[in-house]
Amino acid sequence: MSIQKLKNRWLIALSAVGIHISIGSVYAYSVITNPVKDILDVEGSVIKWAFKIAILLLGLSAAFLGRWVEKVGPKISGTTAGLFYGIGILGSGLAVQLESLTLFYLCYGVIGGIGLGLGYITPVSTLVKWFPDKRGLATGMAIMGFGFSALIFGPVMQSLFETVGVSNAFYILGAIYMFLILSSSRYIEKPPEGYLPDGFKPGEGKTIKEDISNITANAALKSSRFYYMWIMMFINITCGIAVIAAASPMMQEKLSYTPMEAATVVGLIGVFNGFGRILWSSLSDYLGRANIYIIFFAFQILAFYFLPEITMELFFLLILFTVITMYGGGFATLPAFLGDLFGTKQLGAIHGMILASWGLAGVVGPTIYDVVKSSTGSLDITLKVFSGLFVVALVVSLLMKRSVNKAYKEKVNKIELA
Repeated sequence: MSIQKLKNRWLIALSAVGIHISIGSVYAYSVITNPVKDILDVEGSVIKWAFKIAILLLGLSAAFLGRWVEKVGPKISGTTAGLFYGIGILGSGLAVQLESLTLFYLCYGVIGGIGLGLGYITPVSTLVKWFPDKRGLATGMAIMGFGFSALIFGPVMQSLFETVGVSNAFYILGAIYMFLILSSSRYIEKPPEGYLPDGFKPGEGKTIKEDISNITANAALKSSRFYYMWIMMFINITCGIAVIAAASPMMQEKLSYTPMEAATVVGLIGVFNGFGRILWSSLSDYLGRANIYIIFFAFQILAFYFLPEITMELFFLLILFTVITMYGGGFATLPAFLGDLFGTKQLGAIHGMILASWGLAGVVGPTIYDVVKSSTGSLDITLKVFSGLFVVALVVSLLMKRSVNKAYKEKVNKIELA
């Protein structure tokens, strides 16, 4: 590729944000629940199944289609994501118009969910290749878009439902998402082979720390580091999703908030979820990825254990919001860490396989919360169970740190012997 044709990597990053802001609208699903349940004449819990199916399909499609994403490149996989997600939302409008719950599950849950999975992993492995010097910052920007999306599209959805009706709102939203993802996918592409940013080319002074390995997804599956990462993500997501799902009743129980005050805090959770994604992943460029996860788990052991005892409102909220930043930060730091561990050869496929933990944790987290809470009747015991899970995560993160240090030492020794 000639130098004239080399694309601007910051515009590639902006394209990645365009894709993630569109698919991240799935986090505004609570806005959809009431208008759709009234039209389809079912309980809200029945409508929520479309969201659960979508998150499950996000995890499954990311896991099973990761190799295909690497093979065809980000342009084709991004375009496919745009078509699936756009058609899923347009079809949801048709389902509401025809008052068909089955069609709603199929369109929003299955078709939209496949679009979510493809759209989530498509830009991330490309960004890691364009930003070998700032992996955490680059992936944090895109995945921050996913976290902040609900803040943008939540109010847009609500006003469209009120002004043009529910099915028309889906048609408009489907067209917007499809346009954003397809136009972003037109610009996004892999960098040329051996790409290095300015200042890092041979003789220019700056160097980039080499990855521990550069291996295929099949080889990664044989590595203990893959399973360490899977367990760390599973526990972080399980506990984080449970707290997000239970935030409103928890505020009302612990701080005697009204439902309206609790709803405001839930909105702020979205802000801190997005903010944590860019904050922690950027910090990981300087503090080291393994250290970031050790900080996450050490803090959350204490936070979940002592949160029930805290009665001072400001302190309670400070701890809660910090936990939420770490939930978002776990997602954003993940792709950069996987790049360090396994290289960029099949990063999309490896990232996808780790994201299967998201699909599972989305079911397990709220279920553990509900089961423990209903059997003990105590929020305090429930949060202490999650504190115990974080002890497991901390042990695994320390094993990961030891494994990473050992691998880097072996690499240095090999270079010196050569």
